[in-house]
Amino acid sequence: MSDNTNIQKREVTGEPERIRSGPTYVPAVDIVEQGDELLLIADVPGATADGIDIDFERGRLTVTARVETRQEPGTDYFLREYGVGDFVRTFQISEAIDAAKIEAEINAGVLTVHLPKAETAKSRKIAIRSN
Repeated sequence: MSDNTNIQKREVTGEPERIRSGPTYVPAVDIVEQGDELLLIADVPGATADGIDIDFERGRLTVTARVETRQEPGTDYFLREYGVGDFVRTFQISEAIDAAKIEAEINAGVLTVHLPKAETAKSRKIAIRSN
């Protein structure tokens, strides 16, 4: 019989785990329904396309944006008000999204994620017959 006293049980919460030290910020987000898609618009100042990961799995959309520091370590600040850190946010999204067609772009620190509706979720006009 093996001794498992060094093994700790950990509850899995589904929240993303930090892999870098430093502060983490929650980006301000707008979600807009526009025709056949939802638009998720997030402020992620300092992030670049190479530093952004977007994952959609089992109805959960997770946006992670890594932001590199602007100054070298050990910089002697006279005044420091702007915090640099990563952005992380997770959303519960309906399965009515066509995951294969999700696209995203970033422009001037604003990330836009296009979440196209699946065909089954799109509204349609119902014809009414007259007798």
